[in-house]
Amino acid sequence: MLTPEVIAYAQRSVLAWLATVDPAGCPNVSPKEIFTVVDERFFVIANIASPCSVRNLRANDRACLSFIDVFVQKGFKVKGRAEIIEPTHPDFPKWSVPLREMTRDQFPLRSVIVLHPEVVEPILAPSYTFFAAGTTEESQIAAAMRTYGVQPRQPGCT
Repeated sequence: MLTPEVIAYAQRSVLAWLATVDPAGCPNVSPKEIFTVVDERFFVIANIASPCSVRNLRANDRACLSFIDVFVQKGFKVKGRAEIIEPTHPDFPKWSVPLREMTRDQFPLRSVIVLHPEVVEPILAPSYTFFAAGTTEESQIAAAMRTYGVQPRQPGCT
């Protein structure tokens, strides 16, 4: 289900957004900076400061994780069942290691959210649909760079 393309978009996304629903049915969307794919089958998301997301997932384990490449303006939303893995859980080391490597232990991991994907859908900027003849990834990148006031990285620069 998590194709190489989905994984590649996730890896180059700076933020993801985790959507949950509280017991009253009110939606909540929370940005997540520390997330990755494990075993090419699961998403793991660090619970660093997400009490609302965790509370909602304890009441309703359905979630959606969305991420995009802001320059290309394409990405994916991944819907499925989420599980909270606490530090006392025997599998916590397995799920937390890739997140701890990403953070270099600079952030406390209160728990780990493991998303078990059931549905993966593309996210596509409307320009690709409504202006298909003139919209390319290159034109989207150029427009995003103008909007954000950034320049492409020059070879040899870090």
